[in-house]
Amino acid sequence: MSKALKWFMILATLGAGSTLQSWGASSAAPGTLNYVEGQVTIAGQPVSSRSVGSIQLEPNQSLAVAHGKAEILLTPGVFLRLGDNSAVRLVSSDLADIRVELLGGEAIVEANQVFKDSNIRVLVSGAPVKLVKHGLYRFNAQSGQVSVLDGQAVVERDGRQVDLKKGHQILLVNATLKPSKFDTAAVAQQDPLYGWSRLRSEYDAEASMQSASVVAVGGPGWWGPGWYWNPWWGMYSYLPGDGILYSPFGWPYYSPGFVYLAPGFRYGYPYGRGFVGGGRVNPAFRSGGFAAAPHAGGGFGGHGGFGGGGRR
Repeated sequence: MSKALKWFMILATLGAGSTLQSWGASSAAPGTLNYVEGQVTIAGQPVSSRSVGSIQLEPNQSLAVAHGKAEILLTPGVFLRLGDNSAVRLVSSDLADIRVELLGGEAIVEANQVFKDSNIRVLVSGAPVKLVKHGLYRFNAQSGQVSVLDGQAVVERDGRQVDLKKGHQILLVNATLKPSKFDTAAVAQQDPLYGWSRLRSEYDAEASMQSASVVAVGGPGWWGPGWYWNPWWGMYSYLPGDGILYSPFGWPYYSPGFVYLAPGFRYGYPYGRGFVGGGRVNPAFRSGGFAAAPHAGGGFGGHGGFGGGGRR
């Protein structure tokens, strides 16, 4: 087991069960609700935006979206998102064995950090799909379709394992389990959940940059890579351990150390070059700031919109 994964497991153990919403509290366990809008229930009970960060799925509990959207956290840096008429069940919340089952509708998983020893599986039509690499994955319960927009997955069924690479998909109702190519750009243009996920990914990255900025100037503390509560955005943000990590959509996640060492940051510009009040990114940061290319050109020609997302 890698040292990084062990560190994540220690953090989750220390923070599990804590509902403390103070700035920077690393208490998000797998299954934590990180965004909600519309008609959403957990174990049959309605949840609202006030539930974000303070409620999480327990093993065998289900989250259902009748009309709206929801985002839940898996391992650090991995987000699962649901749209209308969708439901998911948390099978296992063990960081060494994360399993969720898509019960209905569609889900997208944005995996920003996947280690060699990670075991993140999404069950679709009874078949576990292991996420092997950093990437973007789309699942449909009705058709039994698994699509890899970016990254790599392994589909397991009837004692067989099928590698699924970027730009390939598989129908689990097909006995041959033969992968086929698909047009990722078409998905980006036509799938509303993809469009919202791209927008939501941008908000998640902006919240992360703000959290990194606050930690870099001596905020409440640094506990290593993981989830950090951001009270301005009212959600958890992911901070990598060092350097810059780019999401599959191309949005950057900055480590506090990288922010601290950035030119100009330590000379009176902790917010002027990065963040202004209320979680908004300074336009100067987008156009330059302490990163020459804030967006790495990820995504697949998708939308910049679709309602929902985080708070400005």
